[in-house]
Parts: sequence; C-alpha cells; structure tokens
Amino acid sequence: MMSKNSKGFLKKIVSRRGVGQVLTAGIGLIIISAVFAIINPIFGSWNNISNLLRQIAPILIIGIGQSYVLITGNIDLSIGSVVGMSCMMSATLMTRGVSPLISSLITFVACMGIGLMNGFLVARFKMPPFIATLGSMTIARGIAQLVNNNYNTDSIGENANTFRDIFYYGKTVGIYNPVWIALILWLIFNFVLSSTKSGRHLYAVGSNEEAARFSGVSTFSTIMTAYLVSAFCSMIVGLVNCATSGAGTMDSGTSYEMYAVAASVIGGVSTLGGTGILSGTVVGASIWGVLQNGLQFAGAPLAWRNIVVGVIVIISVLLDVVFRMSKKVTIQKEEKQIQ
Repeated sequence: MMSKNSKGFLKKIVSRRGVGQVLTAGIGLIIISAVFAIINPIFGSWNNISNLLRQIAPILIIGIGQSYVLITGNIDLSIGSVVGMSCMMSATLMTRGVSPLISSLITFVACMGIGLMNGFLVARFKMPPFIATLGSMTIARGIAQLVNNNYNTDSIGENANTFRDIFYYGKTVGIYNPVWIALILWLIFNFVLSSTKSGRHLYAVGSNEEAARFSGVSTFSTIMTAYLVSAFCSMIVGLVNCATSGAGTMDSGTSYEMYAVAASVIGGVSTLGGTGILSGTVVGASIWGVLQNGLQFAGAPLAWRNIVVGVIVIISVLLDVVFRMSKKVTIQKEEKQIQ
C-alpha cells in the first residue's frame, strides 16, 4: 500500500506541466512496442533496436526545434526545406573540394539566415507564422535546387569519410553517433527550456503574448530564439541526411515538417502554445519511429504507415483542443461561483 506522502508526491509530479501527457504517451509507446515484439520477435533484437534508435534520432532533433516554436504558439513549416538546403549545400561544397568542417560552417550560416528571416517576419512584422514559414519553405527548397544547378550531387568522396562516421555510420560505446548527437542536443535544449529564464519566457509568450510583454518579456527575442533553434536543428538533420546518402539530394527533408509536428504533439506539446516538455518530444519521436519500423516488419505498405501516423497526430491535437476547452469551461464556472 502506498503512503499518503507517496501518493501526494506522485500527484504533484503528474500535475506538473506536460508530465501527464508524457506518461500517457509513454504507456502507449510501451504497449505498441510489446505488440510489435510479439508479432515479430526480430523487432526486439538489439540489431533492430540499434538501427531503430538511429532512425529516431533525426526525428527527435527536428522535433526539438518544432517543439520550441510550438511552445511559443507558432509553427515552422520550413523545417523540411531547411533540411534539404543543408544537405545540398554541404554536399555540393564537399564535392567541390571544400573541407567538411568549412562546408558545415557555411551551411550553418545559411540555415541560420532562414531562421532569422522566420523570426523577423513573425516577431517583428506580425506575419502569421503559417504564411511566413510557408514562404521561407519555398525559398529554402529553391536554394537547395539552385546550389548544384538543379541536379543532385555526386558522391562527397572518401575525404568525407570522417564526416560520414560522425553523423551516421560511426559508433561510440556500441551506439550509433546520431543517437549521441540527438541526446546531447536534447540535454542542452531541455536544460534551457526547463531551467533558465529564456525557457520560462518561451512558455510565457505561448500562454499569452500580450501578458508576457506587459510583464517585461522581450517577445521579439523569445520568438526569434525559437526559430533559430528550429533552423539549427534542421541544419543538423540535413548534415545527417548528407552523411547517410553520401551525396546531396534535392528532395532531402521532404515531409519532415510533418514528422517534426508529429514528434511534438504526440508527446504532448500543444499546437496552441504554452504547454509541453521535451521529454514528451522524445516519446513522440519514439512512437513515430516504432510505428514506422514495426508496421514495416508487419508487412504494412508505406501508405498505411503514413495513414496511421497521420491519424495519431490528428487525435493528439484533437485531445489537446478538447482538454483546453474543458479546462477553460471549468475555470469560467469557478469564476461565476466566486462572483
């Protein structure tokens, strides 16, 4: 039997912002994984789990970027195109003899420029984020097509083997490097979000931008930070994709904006802003990866895999909207009772 203190402690933990949604999604992840392991024992093998973690890593990384933007009450539709732009720019530079390090730095500057543009359009000019990032999505994809004259690149060559090991093929302590990259980025951005003033400002802006402004929060720098984080995460995933294929492909990152939203909202990050934690993004990205991997082992066609993930995203957002509406109604009733 649990003591009253233990029950009170657990209730306090669950009531913390976003924790309840993460626990619910986590239970769902365990159930889904168990079902797939029963259907096909190969699913639970270390070899498959190792590859599964490597597949989840880029989805988690872009999920982190999208989560930052969603928490401010905005959205970033340019994520997939920035991934493609990063992949094509870095690969093109490497095929022309530029070192992987310099190529990555140039790519970083270009991608952060897209993040700056998104931030300025949304924060300074108050452009609807859907329209602003839809425009930048088209621009970034156009740049991805232009950098090598509308052609995919040749192989980035043996000189980039170290680059490929760092971002895809190499292992550290038996685990693929992309998993470590995702973990390091998660630790950094989770600390910023949960333990710093900047993180509190992100939640404040997402909850009520006007109230946050009157409280002394710089809404401009806060929204700008969110979009820069999103662009940075997209740039990293573009490098991962480049290392994966060993070349630049103009369609790299296609549909990644949907994957990023899926990882975020399935894990409890609200599309309405002000709610969610990055632990949920880990769970959301894992559910996405497990569904894709498990349904593949089950012999489900790609179309059905996409339909299942899409349905889960819609249900997650719908539940969030319903929960917020019921909470709002409850608050209104309590206010009437007080009056």
